[in-house]
Amino acid sequence: MYYIVETNKSFDQASEDLELAVKHHGFGVLHVHDLGATLRSKSIAFDNECKIFEVCNPGQAAKVLSVDMRLNMALPCRISVFTERGKTMIGLIKPMQMLSALSQDVELVAVAKEVEEKIIEMVDDAK
Repeated sequence: MYYIVETNKSFDQASEDLELAVKHHGFGVLHVHDLGATLRSKSIAFDNECKIFEVCNPGQAAKVLSVDMRLNMALPCRISVFTERGKTMIGLIKPMQMLSALSQDVELVAVAKEVEEKIIEMVDDAK
């Protein structure tokens, strides 16, 4: 269900490298949620770092939405860079498993497979 890798890079370097990898693979970064900073700004003690990158390939998103508009709630894909026990991690929930829980449409499975392969490549490139 998850794809998570550990990197020897700093949190900031892994975040920068992920953003470059996303663009290199023809996707765009729609937004970056700095969850760690948000929690700390609310006076919540949170020692880890966590950035959630919302990434999208418009062509792939359009294919999904043309089959089932309800799946807009599962978009865009998210890739996280986070720290845990002093280590920097990059991870995601695999699109194929997530979409297959929401739809059994054969066309969607094919799109999800393509997207998953690309997103895993992005993570591996940023590692």
